[in-house]
Amino acid sequence: MTQSVVVQVGQCGNQVGCRFWDLALREHAAVNKALLIDMEEGVVNEILQGPLRDVFDSKQLITDVSGSGNNWAVGCKVYGCQYRENIVEKLRKTAEHCDCLQCFFIIHSMGGGTGSGLGTFVLNLLEDEFPEVYRFVTSVYPSGEDDVITSPYNSVLAMKELNEHADCVLPIENESLFDIVNKIHQMINSGKLGSTVKPNSLVTSSAGTAKTVQEKPFDAMNNIVANLLLNLTSSARFEGSLNMDLNEISMNLVPFPRLHYLVSSLTPLYTLADVNIPSRRLDQMFSDAFSRDHQLIRADPKHSLYLACALLVRGNVQVSDLRRNIERLKPSLHFISWNQEGWKTSLCSVPPVGHSHSLLALANNTCVKPTFMELKDRFMKLYKKKAHLHHYLQVDGMEQGCFSEAISSLSDLIEEYNELDASKGGLRTDPSRLKIAV
Repeated sequence: MTQSVVVQVGQCGNQVGCRFWDLALREHAAVNKALLIDMEEGVVNEILQGPLRDVFDSKQLITDVSGSGNNWAVGCKVYGCQYRENIVEKLRKTAEHCDCLQCFFIIHSMGGGTGSGLGTFVLNLLEDEFPEVYRFVTSVYPSGEDDVITSPYNSVLAMKELNEHADCVLPIENESLFDIVNKIHQMINSGKLGSTVKPNSLVTSSAGTAKTVQEKPFDAMNNIVANLLLNLTSSARFEGSLNMDLNEISMNLVPFPRLHYLVSSLTPLYTLADVNIPSRRLDQMFSDAFSRDHQLIRADPKHSLYLACALLVRGNVQVSDLRRNIERLKPSLHFISWNQEGWKTSLCSVPPVGHSHSLLALANNTCVKPTFMELKDRFMKLYKKKAHLHHYLQVDGMEQGCFSEAISSLSDLIEEYNELDASKGGLRTDPSRLKIAV
């Protein structure tokens, strides 16, 4: 079987990674390898003192005490240089324990300093040290109301690295996660689910009553991202004749190198919060995966252009069920003219614990563009005033040109999506930027 190495960077990356390992171990599957990196000790120490303390040892940890101060430059330029050799050594030793290493998963957030800066530094290292191994990145994007004032800078600086060095990026928006968790709570509290909530689950307090979202939403939000990774890695963790290798996702869903951002959706949604509900009807599950409410960014893919789409199904589902639902949904989805049959499917016979089936949809779709446009607008509001720039420019190796290059890279990416959208409307059928050099 193929194997993956999970690299968890920063507070968010390690919290999501912790939830992923907890869920993976519940499935009694072959557990992948991991490297935990954070420039503050708090979250990693919590992991080492919690139920997962026997899963990791000190050889898999790299920590510091002072943090990156919400500054991409500190994470990338300072800690990247300081810990480079240590990170490379631990990555090599982890890779040596893999019989067939296929993929690195990086889990990080875009808004802070360590996740964005050191996370993308590690991404570059992986390309240098393991150029043949695929690099998948799960990136959690900050909301517009994020309490880190410099998060637009950190996110745009990180995006330049994602554009250039990742094979696939799964963007996740904090705001979308919060909306999903909030919706689950509303339905539980209104009794519309007709469900029972497991004691001490991610949506209940120790007293067994439903938590308010304000109490501690991040555990449930992290659980959603962890379930995404759980479904994505199921083919590598369980045997199956209809499994999909992770390299097939990149090969089939990424027709152009920079357009490697895949919009994800999960269904049934309420499995994500440990809520016991009757299983969704199979056909309804496929419909839900394409609805706005189930996307992990605030987007509506049905009203945008698909370059390709993958459906990763777990449980007792037949190939005929997949084919029937694809044919049913195709008329309502806009696929680019030269890839009308751009579907990739996978069936893993082992369902998630406690459920009969689940579906993860990954879409290369232009609906991701508004997320990037909003991020650019937030960046420019700060950058036009040169606000907070001095915190970055005082870091060795950081120049103002880094900012102009980063925003130029993001603008070019947005323009590529614009040209694709224009072709959908018949305004342009051959986007010049996307011509393939022979």
